[in-house]
Amino acid sequence: MLKKIISCGQTEADQAALDIAIKLRIPHGGWTPKDRIAGADIIPERFKLQEMQTDNYSECIKQNVIDSMGTLIISNGSLIGDLDYARKMALRHKRQMLGIDLNQTDDAKGALLINDWIHLYRIDVLHVIGPDAEVNPYVRNQTEHLIEGALTMRSV
Repeated sequence: MLKKIISCGQTEADQAALDIAIKLRIPHGGWTPKDRIAGADIIPERFKLQEMQTDNYSECIKQNVIDSMGTLIISNGSLIGDLDYARKMALRHKRQMLGIDLNQTDDAKGALLINDWIHLYRIDVLHVIGPDAEVNPYVRNQTEHLIEGALTMRSV
């Protein structure tokens, strides 16, 4: 049973996952860089995130992977940069991982895959990481539909 959703809160996809947790009244959290910096913006206070002692985003990703049972990586095509780093950290720390490529999977199929994965591997703490709007202007809506669909499909 899913007990918590965590993320760094850095990207539109990250924040969409946290917003769905809030909407569905699922506890949320995660590690974020010092001073809640997200590019040129500040991560909103509505997200109950812990600040690390560093502004190194990679350290936040690593800690969120370690603190979760499974990492959901949302992408638009190949995993590059931080998304590939999250994949490597999940493998290194022997955590479950699921990749959803928004270019290859529609919302309904993606939600079903996520729901089945959470149940199959008994994911209780879910780490979500994905791209920002610069990569995909629709990523916030797509991420919200995926996660909300997965979590409301049946009791998780």
